[in-house]
Amino acid sequence: MNDEDGLGGLEGVVAAHTVLSEVDGAAGRLVIRGHQLDEIAQRWRYEDVVALLFQGFFDTVPNAAALRGALGRARREAFERLQPNDDAVLRKMPPIEAVRALLARLPDGDDLATALRLVAAPAVYTAAVMRWRLGVQALAPDESLPYAADMLRMLHGRTPTAAQAAALDTYLVTVCDHGLNASTFAARVVASTGAGLASAVLAGISALKGPLHGGAPGPVLDALDAIGTAANARHWLEGAVASGQRLMGFGHRIYRVRDPRADALKGALRRLSVEGSVNAARFELAEAAEQAALAILREKKPDRALETNVEFYTALLLEALGFGRESFTCVFAAGRVSGWVAHAREQVKKGRLIRPQSVYVGPMPQDADTELAH
Repeated sequence: MNDEDGLGGLEGVVAAHTVLSEVDGAAGRLVIRGHQLDEIAQRWRYEDVVALLFQGFFDTVPNAAALRGALGRARREAFERLQPNDDAVLRKMPPIEAVRALLARLPDGDDLATALRLVAAPAVYTAAVMRWRLGVQALAPDESLPYAADMLRMLHGRTPTAAQAAALDTYLVTVCDHGLNASTFAARVVASTGAGLASAVLAGISALKGPLHGGAPGPVLDALDAIGTAANARHWLEGAVASGQRLMGFGHRIYRVRDPRADALKGALRRLSVEGSVNAARFELAEAAEQAALAILREKKPDRALETNVEFYTALLLEALGFGRESFTCVFAAGRVSGWVAHAREQVKKGRLIRPQSVYVGPMPQDADTELAH
């Protein structure tokens, strides 16, 4: 096989056996360690899924209630590593680059304390970086609050409503793990060398920041801004498809049917709209754009499975929660980091150094007789 046969993307190659998640693209099913996504997305807090993912990979893992306090303390430890001139230096960088730079300050290791700091840190650093970009001071964590609620409080300077915290929990739980995606594979490769959890997480976030992996939700909002009104959705989208543009928020490399995470996030958005945290006209526009896009894609590209993916309602949900679109990849990292850590520990405990082979397709050297003849 060569790249044209698909090996360049490693399709069909099994690189790990995992207990952490299964992505069934044909059925549109995501299982997180024995639980269907729709079972946990509406009811669990992020602490619950961290406890689930970590189970068995450390000597002792606290239950979700105890983990809430441990993550609160870990957020404080992460905050204490901020330095006086960080606001002047890091606010000039793209948020995901700034968060990555701050994560690089955390000590490496393979113990639970290291793991919890790594899970806690993206919430602290995302909020800090976004506040610095507004010219205001970063806020210290409130250890008494759950993870999602404190992330929103550190961002906005006020305690969120229960519905807002629940909506962010749904997002974080929904994206916590998703099979052997690019960032998770990168984390497992680094973990397999024995480099430590912080190194594995830095590899994960470096892969995540690539626009083909974690950088797509923002353009969904750009498209909605350009469409303007629900009545204009089909006209604008038909023009976009005709000009060869990709419709962001539709299609997925794995899912051949609707991404189950899209439904989980749309449900969270609906619940958030009940208390008025979602602009009704914006939600109406999004639904009209989704329906128009699906109809157009079925008409124009009937041979391709292009359904709504996680990016579409991620964009709407994070916008409703007050995250700037430039921070979306950082929030993604805050959810996915627990999966990276769990996969890294699984690789160390059950795997070995990841060292695949490659097939050389370049020019071969001439033999000695041929070279002398010339």
